[in-house]
Amino acid sequence: MIQRHAGPRDSVSHGTPGDSRQGVCALRVDQLKYDVQHLQTALRNFQHRRYAREQQERQREELLSRTFTTNGTQKKILDIANMLGLSNTVMRLIEKRAFQDKYKYFMIGGMLLTCAVMFLVVQYLT
Repeated sequence: MIQRHAGPRDSVSHGTPGDSRQGVCALRVDQLKYDVQHLQTALRNFQHRRYAREQQERQREELLSRTFTTNGTQKKILDIANMLGLSNTVMRLIEKRAFQDKYKYFMIGGMLLTCAVMFLVVQYLT
């Protein structure tokens, strides 16, 4: 809006080169133009950052609202393995190994817990 109205002032202020008052007005008009451009750029940058932040928060909320299941992941892995041409036998072996790994971690955790309890019993009762 200021730039639109500054056009006629430019022609008036630059009309006579010797007049110092008009030179001062010309400098003020140029300064206002610069200030307006600077503020418009700052506003655009602010709006862009705000839009990006809101978009990131929407994506974060969307990710947090999703429910992740191992069955869905397992199905995707099996589909990919099937696309790669792995046989059903190999896929079953992979599934069996995954189950055994879970069982091993459960067993190791149980053993560590038992050792900790035995250590505490020996420590406090003797």
